[in-house]
This record gives sequence, C-alpha cells and structure tokens, in this order.
Amino acid sequence: MESRELRYFVAVAEELHFGRAAQRLGIAQPPLSRAILQLERRLGAALLRRTSRSVTLTEAGEVLLREGRTALDALEAAEHRAQRAARAAAGRPALVLAAKAGASSELLAKLLHAYAAEPGSIHVDVMLCRPGAQERLLRNGQADVAVLHRPFDETTGFDTEEILTEGQVAVLPAAHTLATRKTLHLKDLADAEDLPTPRWPGPDGTYPAGPGPEVQSHTQLLQLVSLGRALMVAPDSCRSQLRDDVVAVPVMDAPKVTTVIAWPPHSRSQAVATLVRTALRL
Repeated sequence: MESRELRYFVAVAEELHFGRAAQRLGIAQPPLSRAILQLERRLGAALLRRTSRSVTLTEAGEVLLREGRTALDALEAAEHRAQRAARAAAGRPALVLAAKAGASSELLAKLLHAYAAEPGSIHVDVMLCRPGAQERLLRNGQADVAVLHRPFDETTGFDTEEILTEGQVAVLPAAHTLATRKTLHLKDLADAEDLPTPRWPGPDGTYPAGPGPEVQSHTQLLQLVSLGRALMVAPDSCRSQLRDDVVAVPVMDAPKVTTVIAWPPHSRSQAVATLVRTALRL
C-alpha cells in the first residue's frame, strides 16, 4: 500500500464526499476515485459504501481510517524528527514544546526559565496553538514535548508526568448577577441563557451546532465574556490572566483539570528528559 493511496483514502473517509476530498487534496475527482478503487482491489475489501446521495465507511474502512491516521502520523513524525536531527548535527539543536495558547502561562514561564539554567540545556521553540492541537503536533513529530490537560486532551500513547491538578472557575462579566456568588454549579451556568457556552472547532476545523459564539482563541473568548456575550469555564490558574471587567467564581462540580507534560514513549532525547525533570521539580 502506497502512502499516497492512504492519504487519498483518509481524505475521502474524513470528508465522506469525493468532491470535497479532491478539493482538499488539490487533485481532480476522477483520479481520486480510481485510486480508491485500486486500493480496494489490492486489499480485497470494500472500504466505502457509495450511493448517489452519500458515502459511508464499511467496517473495513473504519479500521483503515483509524490505522491509516496512525501510519501517516508516523511517516510525518519520522520526517520532522529526521530534519531536527540534521539541524542538531549541524550545530543548531532545538527542543520544540507545544502548549495551548492562553493556558498555563505562568507555569510555562517558570519552566522555560528553570530549564535554561540547567547544564547542557538547548534552545526551546514554543509552539502556542489552539485548544486540542498540542496532541496532534506531538503525534506527528512537529513537537518533541507538549503540555496537555486531562480530561480535555487525549494522552493515550504518550509517556506523561502529572504537574498540577486544580479545580475550575466560571469566568463571567463583572456586572452579571452570577458574578456576585461565592460558588457556582454547572446547572447554574446551564440556566444562564444570556451567557451561552462558546463553541470551539473540532479536529477537522468545523464547529459543533449550538447557540454559543464560535471562538478560536482564549483572547477572543475573554473579550466576548467582558462584553457579556459568553461565559468561560477554565482551570483556576487562569485567574492570573484575567482583566478587571471579568470575575472568576469556583464551579464546585466541574471536573478537576490535571496538567501533564507528555512526550513520545520512544524518545531518547536528553533534552526532553531534562525538561521533564525540571517540570517535576517545579
């Protein structure tokens, strides 16, 4: 099976539409259809159910989509890591750390400062990304290590160490009636119809249906909160970044958030090991 065919199939399986998949891949639709048919013949299995109105995955297609994503991630990771190894051999070593923009800012600042003081430390490139993207960057090799947050981020397949566990707060406009409360519960937030819950994009970039505003960053969300157009539920440590026109109130029954530092289990990087030890010490 060729990696090109696998990329074609994953695009069709994710889009469930040959036209959109062809547009995403930058190719015409006929060669895409032929490539999928050739792949099915080679495997001796139908991967897609096609009708005039829809495309769906067969059981074999679901398996290949899951395994194919893993295989393509591994290929991409090998490429990125080989490139970084070449730069390191040329005297330009660097460690890439992925973290969610707007989260764990104080922790990151302390970690980078403490790591820089370690003997043999190297330059750290920080990739600040949208929520949920750190995991993908770590799996495809663009990052060497990442700061993830359970239960929101998936840590299966990584080695991890827990850094911090904390409760969550509701960030509200300072003038809102709920902002005067000492504590809140999730039901209180659900009943606040004038403050809808924001909608974040999924892995495919599309937004779930709902009444809340579409957001892409915490900066954007905080401005909507201050304008009275949304609320935000976030780890307690977000308090250090809040403005005077918003208030944080503890949400007693919100799930605890555990911040972890994660890295690929096969990593043999001394720089990663030193960074992890530094994070645990902090």
